[in-house]
Amino acid sequence: MENALLIGLSRQVVLERQMDVVANNLANINTNGFKAERSVFQEFLNTGAHEDNFQTRDRRVSFVQDRAAYHDLSAGPLEETKNPLDIAVDGKAFLVVQTPQGERFTRDGSLTVNAQGQLVNSSGYPVLGTGGPIVLQPTDKQISFSPDGRVSVLEGTSTIDSQRGKLRLVSFTRPQSLQKEGSNLFSATTDQGAPDTKSMVRQGYVEKSNVNSVMEMTKMIEVSRTYSQIASLLQQQGDLHKNAIDKLAEVPA
Repeated sequence: MENALLIGLSRQVVLERQMDVVANNLANINTNGFKAERSVFQEFLNTGAHEDNFQTRDRRVSFVQDRAAYHDLSAGPLEETKNPLDIAVDGKAFLVVQTPQGERFTRDGSLTVNAQGQLVNSSGYPVLGTGGPIVLQPTDKQISFSPDGRVSVLEGTSTIDSQRGKLRLVSFTRPQSLQKEGSNLFSATTDQGAPDTKSMVRQGYVEKSNVNSVMEMTKMIEVSRTYSQIASLLQQQGDLHKNAIDKLAEVPA
């Protein structure tokens, strides 16, 4: 295969991956607490393919290599809902939830109360406090969250606040090591997180996705156009190759 075809193919493979990342960002533009993904590319130099010696080092060809995708952990805009069970984390911390696979981390603070009285996230997983799942009593009312994450209620006819726990807020020294999972959750492999005392909880708000719709749509159009241009270039190269073979076939023996 000619060098131009190899270079074009490497670029198309990377563009396909980039389109997947952009499409996933756009699909989650309305997902609370969603963090966008960004692609990282790198130039990869290799010996060119030619007829006399494939390993000749003085004919280097520049390919495109898909290095990785990283998390854009910048904060999304806060939207006021006035729902007492909606909370937003102002800072770098994550909420901790209990899943069948173990503890997971999320920025989605749209909470509800399940049949067992537990505070759960939008996927139904219990939100963990410093002492385990936070459980409310049937007679609890006027739930409030303090800036440091303490959960208080008025129990029955009492006018004195009763505490039901304190949210676990954790942050990571290496947040890029977090792995994205389904249901808007992150898992930690090496860095299990440490208690975060700097972040604050804001009740009655939710953090929206940090995806910029205009930017992502622009990227999608750019990727699509680039892919089409490369496809056209590869077609031209193929036509030139075909024409060259046809011309050689017409040369008298």
